[in-house]
Amino acid sequence: MLGLQPQTTTPQPPPPPQHDFNVPRKPTNLSFQSPNSTPQSMHLSTAAHHTHLSLLDKQIDSSTYASLLESCRTLNLGKQVHAHTLKTGFHGHEFVETKLLQMYGRFGCLDDANLVFVKMPQRNLYSWTAILSVHVDHGYFEEALSLFEKLQLDDIGLEFFVFPVVLKLCGGLRVLELGRQLHGVVIKYQHVSNIYVGNALIDMYGKCGSLDDAKKVLASMTEIDRVSWNSIVTACAANGKVYEALGLLERMSCSENSKPNLVSWSAVIGGFAQNGYDKEALELLCRMQAAGFEPNARTLASVLPACARLQNLNLGKEIHGYVTRHGFMSNPFVVNGLVDVYRRCADMGSALKIFSGFSVKNVVSYNTMIVGYCENGNVEKAKELFDQMELVGKDTISWNSMISGYADNLLFDEALSMFRDLLMEEGIEADSFTLGSVLAACADMASLRRGKEVHAQAVVRGLHWNTFVGGALVEMYSKCEDLKAAQLAFDGVTERDTATWNVLISGYACCNQLENIQNLIQKMKGDGFEPNVYTWNGIISGHVENGHNELALRLFTEMQTSSLRPDIYTVGIILPACARLATIARGKQVHAHSIRRGYELDVHIGAALVDMYAKCGSIKHAMQVYNRISNPNLVSQNAMLTAYAMHGHGDEGIALFRNMLGNGFRPDHVTFLSVLSSCVHAGAVETGREFFDLMAYYNVTPSLKHYTCIVDLLSRAGRLDKAYELVKKIPREPDSVMWGALLGGCVIWGNVELGEIAAESLIELEPNNTGNYVLLANLYAYAGRWHDLARTRQMIKDRGMHKSPGCSWIEDREDIHVFLSCDKSHEKTEDIYTTLDNLNTHMRTGLEHVYNCKNIA
Repeated sequence: MLGLQPQTTTPQPPPPPQHDFNVPRKPTNLSFQSPNSTPQSMHLSTAAHHTHLSLLDKQIDSSTYASLLESCRTLNLGKQVHAHTLKTGFHGHEFVETKLLQMYGRFGCLDDANLVFVKMPQRNLYSWTAILSVHVDHGYFEEALSLFEKLQLDDIGLEFFVFPVVLKLCGGLRVLELGRQLHGVVIKYQHVSNIYVGNALIDMYGKCGSLDDAKKVLASMTEIDRVSWNSIVTACAANGKVYEALGLLERMSCSENSKPNLVSWSAVIGGFAQNGYDKEALELLCRMQAAGFEPNARTLASVLPACARLQNLNLGKEIHGYVTRHGFMSNPFVVNGLVDVYRRCADMGSALKIFSGFSVKNVVSYNTMIVGYCENGNVEKAKELFDQMELVGKDTISWNSMISGYADNLLFDEALSMFRDLLMEEGIEADSFTLGSVLAACADMASLRRGKEVHAQAVVRGLHWNTFVGGALVEMYSKCEDLKAAQLAFDGVTERDTATWNVLISGYACCNQLENIQNLIQKMKGDGFEPNVYTWNGIISGHVENGHNELALRLFTEMQTSSLRPDIYTVGIILPACARLATIARGKQVHAHSIRRGYELDVHIGAALVDMYAKCGSIKHAMQVYNRISNPNLVSQNAMLTAYAMHGHGDEGIALFRNMLGNGFRPDHVTFLSVLSSCVHAGAVETGREFFDLMAYYNVTPSLKHYTCIVDLLSRAGRLDKAYELVKKIPREPDSVMWGALLGGCVIWGNVELGEIAAESLIELEPNNTGNYVLLANLYAYAGRWHDLARTRQMIKDRGMHKSPGCSWIEDREDIHVFLSCDKSHEKTEDIYTTLDNLNTHMRTGLEHVYNCKNIA
């Protein structure tokens, strides 16, 4: 983000109206109106150019050269004036050559400026200050410091005007001790009372992170102007004291001579944005406009990241329009900020237009686009841009963005291949983030061999001790179920932190080593770290992954009554446990917690709630939650689509799928599986085939499950021959589910011949599954082939096979009671069967009463 610098020469704007400086709680609409400006004619600059050239035809002095060099608008014209000074014998003229230094610095020609400086036969303090400014203004702080050290060796007394430049270089280096030494030099030369030097000291201390020193300088100043206030406001904002900066802005409004100006407002707004107060930053922007100040490029560059993080696309477009109308599209910070807004809002089309039309093609702008395409699932386009970076050069961030992009999009082999290419690239070194991303890919693949290879690379580079890499190694070994290696990797981390401990504890929980968790927590406390909400999230996640859903719910309840309240991730972890237990009562409790905490509208929590209610049998509640999701993504759409399919609402599922396509969603394999299931329930054969053919258009390769849906669809519709043909043609071996779908269709339509083929294949795959024999027996029964039915039943009896008993359960407050057919294991079995006998008696009595009434009638 662009830092806000105090302005050294401050124009006096009209005093703003009195206003309340407290940050408003309600958003205010920003006003970005078109300015009333008149386009400037091109002939003005042309006329000025001719005026400059005509002046060179006359005999001129050093003052005229100075005026010409200061007014040069192009480098070419500046070089012509330089050539003219050489022809007229002004080489070695200190005043003219100082102006040449400044001119070359203005156009960013550092090499030309250095050449002029080196060839100067004599240099005065103004020349030194000019060359120092050129280096500082272009970020060459180390070189500027070296020049200042050489200046001190010259027999030149230091005047006040050199110190603001030198203090600025110190602020750029962020070296506090150096700044204090320079402060001492200022005192030695007795310039500490100079207002310009004082303002530069405040700015330097603010940038070096010493706000107390900055305040001391301000308190010691005998004269204070608006720049002094702006400097301390910027210092507070840059050091995270944003509300203190806001308070200073209020004090400025009460001053007669130092009313807030655009720099003051921009410093506070930038401070709020830089410290994560995104909504407040945008609200302050509204206040600034209400106070009569229009944002400039610097203000917008500081506030655009806040707009991006909030994913406020409408506001981003409004600012984009303002930027275009005010001619700020030439500012690279503003352009990159707009690209970032569109990237985070998943509008990569607009991001690409700005990148192609306005961005300075450098490594930063390319990296921003690459990250955007990876985040939005278009890794191919990201790789295309990555390959185009040959002209600008790739840095480590470019490689890291591609590697993590592949890993995040589950393209693990590609991520590892990219890592191997990086190792062969000259001038690029894998850093901790590179290794962390590659290790994450190995962990998700559960590839222990490849993980060890990356571990070896970390050891070679001396990064295995690194906290981030060490944590990634622990996670990789844990997911590969090698807890011994995970513990060794953890022990090797030199500076462990809470996150490292959390990864280890989560690893033990995921590996079902729950008996060690309490001991690890005690060791964590002994190491000086307290468990936090992420510690508990890791433990609860381990319980859920290993099927300990009841224990996971108990831990969630404990968290609710402790000081560590469940966060949005806890809710996302625990909802699948409710779904697996089909416990709607506790699912509603978790839902209530998410509403109280404001999580319900989150797209990921919304999808988890839809899934939970659907699996707990309430499609009504699932639809209500889905309709409350403010900005559904593909995951939430898939959740609702799956819910419709699960509950047999085929027509609704098909309608939702068509609506998704109309809204521009790109379906994935889950989407197609759910909508094909909806087609099965709706009996929509042609629609199902249409959607199946659509998979190729979206580059989704059909899996065995997708083929099974089509086989089931055709079988239920009586198109058994076509279903069997598809079974024989699919490019992989049919599984028991596919043969079961075909056999089910044969039972419905009484096709014994094809049913026997399906049953034979099914029994070959699952010889001990009683259900397969029962299905075959039903086929014989529907066809009236009693001999074959008796033979099949005898086969079941001879093999000692039993049909799996039916299972049901009820929720009673916090308890779940599970019942099997003929089950007598429940602790209240006697009471249950007594109640059943009473119910049977009542039913028989009721039936006899109805029968007697009919006879009387």
